[in-house]
Amino acid sequence: KPLHKFNPIRIKYIKDNIIKNFKLNSTIKPLKKINILDIGCGGGLLTEPMCRLGANVVGIDASQKNIDIAKFHAKKNGLKINYLCATPEDLKIKKKFDVILNMEIVEHVENVNFFLKKSSELLKKNGLMFIATLNKTLKSYLFGIVGAEYILRWLPIGTHDWSKFVEPSKLIQCGRKNNLIVDRIDGLKFNPISNKWFLSNDKSVNYIAQFRKV
Repeated sequence: KPLHKFNPIRIKYIKDNIIKNFKLNSTIKPLKKINILDIGCGGGLLTEPMCRLGANVVGIDASQKNIDIAKFHAKKNGLKINYLCATPEDLKIKKKFDVILNMEIVEHVENVNFFLKKSSELLKKNGLMFIATLNKTLKSYLFGIVGAEYILRWLPIGTHDWSKFVEPSKLIQCGRKNNLIVDRIDGLKFNPISNKWFLSNDKSVNYIAQFRKV
């Protein structure tokens, strides 16, 4: 449920920044010829819109169950997406990608630096990597775990481990070690009145970043 609410702002952010950085035309299929890797794609919630926007998309996930769901859904909707049960460390693909999506995934990995290293190796020079995650603050603990899991029941209890949340400064540092320079970081906030997410200067809970491979 929260990811479905989250999706419109994520799609717009990714689409607009790809168009701007690759100087594409805002046509019906503006991401045509752009090769995207969606890491931790789940059931294809973000992978499918990227495909509909014209991109060539590969979606990978460590869960075979997620991949089976994603494949079934793509087939039902007539979408040509290459789904694979894999992680960035064991992905057997020779080509490199123009864009990599790491959405709501770095807060679940054991070693952020190693994860970004392997992700960066799959990205072309001057390619873009989008990362959305949770900051490591008292506010993120209260909102992201106590609020989202225990009070609102948006997520199953135990979905997040606060010790794995990542401060923007740490993410920037890990990126720099792996040839990824940050272009922009934006906060994401939920408005309960409009029931929508929006971009904000407040990065204390959720934030989204765009990195460039150098």
